[in-house]
Amino acid sequence: MRHPLHPALVHFPIACWSLASAADLASLFLGQPAWWLAGVLMTIGLTLAIPAMIAGFTELMRLPEDNPAIRDVNRHMIMVMAAFSLYLASLLMRVEGMTLHAPGLLAMALSLAGFVCLGIAGWLGGKLVYGHRLGAD
Repeated sequence: MRHPLHPALVHFPIACWSLASAADLASLFLGQPAWWLAGVLMTIGLTLAIPAMIAGFTELMRLPEDNPAIRDVNRHMIMVMAAFSLYLASLLMRVEGMTLHAPGLLAMALSLAGFVCLGIAGWLGGKLVYGHRLGAD
């Protein structure tokens, strides 16, 4: 029985990005410790997302073009890439050299928009597994 690698890898960036967005919101009340943690979690999430996205893309290449799930697969991939791009943009707005700085409102808004895209991507991923039965024997 072959288990797809992608589902095993996605939990780490999802957790990091979700906690980063929560830390951004908490930074409104807690200040520097929370926004610093958000930046660190974004960095870890972005790094761990790369192997997860490679594994997902590799599994996509094995999917026949006429598979009825292909439309939802493409939507899932677009939402993941949007989340990645939004979190990356948010991180770049709060880094100067090798130092994290307090995020501005735009950087925080990008983080929250990334979280929304991540939620949509997760919902679509669930639809792929439980609705289309991708990866299930």
